[in-house]
Amino acid sequence: MNNETTTKLGEGLSNRHITMISIGGVIGAGLFVGSSAAIAKAGPAAILAYMITSILVFFVMRMLGEMAVTQPDTGSFSTYARKAIGPWAGFTIGWLYWWFWVLVIPIEAIAGAEILHAWFPQIPSAIYAFAFIILLSLANFFSTKSFGEFEFWFALIKVIAIVVFIGIGLTAIFGFWPLAKDVSGIGNLVSNGGFMPHGMGGVLSAILISAFSFFGIEILSIAAAESKNPEEKIKRATNLVLYRIILFFVVSIFLAVALVDWRSPDLQKFGTFQYVLMSLNVPETKLIMDSVVFIAVASCMNAAVYTSSRMLFALGARKEAPNMVIKLNKSGVPTIAVFASTFVGLICCAVNYIFPGQVFGFLLSTTGSIALLVYLVIAFSQLKLRTKLEKEGAVVPFKMWLFPWLTWFVIVVILSVLGYMFLSPAYSYETALSLGVTSVVVICGLIVTRKRKSSQSVVMNLD
Repeated sequence: MNNETTTKLGEGLSNRHITMISIGGVIGAGLFVGSSAAIAKAGPAAILAYMITSILVFFVMRMLGEMAVTQPDTGSFSTYARKAIGPWAGFTIGWLYWWFWVLVIPIEAIAGAEILHAWFPQIPSAIYAFAFIILLSLANFFSTKSFGEFEFWFALIKVIAIVVFIGIGLTAIFGFWPLAKDVSGIGNLVSNGGFMPHGMGGVLSAILISAFSFFGIEILSIAAAESKNPEEKIKRATNLVLYRIILFFVVSIFLAVALVDWRSPDLQKFGTFQYVLMSLNVPETKLIMDSVVFIAVASCMNAAVYTSSRMLFALGARKEAPNMVIKLNKSGVPTIAVFASTFVGLICCAVNYIFPGQVFGFLLSTTGSIALLVYLVIAFSQLKLRTKLEKEGAVVPFKMWLFPWLTWFVIVVILSVLGYMFLSPAYSYETALSLGVTSVVVICGLIVTRKRKSSQSVVMNLD
């Protein structure tokens, strides 16, 4: 176990924090609003896309859980990649993951600012965005418990919103929703061009969209390292992941495409949840959904500040980032890492308002494939580490099923999706940029690794 990255950080996250992070951490604006894009691509077959993605993500989480139970570490998969593939791999995936979450900070701040500006137009959106970033960075700055408290309440509100939506949807399907006269049953699943109007190509496109909605669920393995008895928390949360994501995502999408016509342009205009509730004549739908989306945005940004700072801390602890980022305050929070990640997020946010639709759009495109690359590295790392442990005769307390066949299946699926993205005109630009950035980071990782080996050789020779 790498004590340098697991014992210095505080244990500020309680059982209820970890539980709610594991339940609500995956729920973001992508479900409430962005799922309409997946429905537009696949029609009612978006249900199938979300089901496939749920199972794939569950397998990835099971692999990550296996490694995290054996060795809880705030560096999570970057630490495991380092051990399994090599120092350059840990360096690469750690910095790519940091870069992804640093860019999430301004993305969510801008989205939240637009909602606030619509409510209170007297203040410019940019002011809201900067204030949003500063407020949530302060919540992460003083103690890990502050992050946990914010995330607990954010996640609780999101979960309640989805449960209420599912309750209303089921009532409407069975014809008992009093406010809807012409909306009931599941006829929309097949009556508007069939269940799969765009074939498997549409389902694959929806899988690509849905995959990014799930990204962030792996934060659990990072957060658990800052709690007591992380092994048990990771086991319990990983075992429940599939049920939770099927309930929140698959059931919600099923209700949406069953209750409304997926071809409606208003579905794209208003977002999935808002359009369904509007169709059911729920009072104050826009205000309700804007509030829920705002909470989802705040939750995601809160997680982005936390995750980027912890990954930067883990990189610093391995001497792959400036040494200053491992400095902790009395509560065990890496304050310099929090400040550095937030500062870069603020700069990107400023760039968006100074050069609207230009530089920031380019930066955002560089993250297009990082989620899938992270999942791919997790799978390869588990494959190598598990093989090594079994050769050594070590006991693996929490196992991935059907090893190594299921692991290889996940690897092949992810590589196939990446290949499709690279060749598809709709995704080739972002994929090429992501792979370009990855190549640059790999080269930097190889240089850093080689320099370190040279220094160690010199020291050994002097001894």
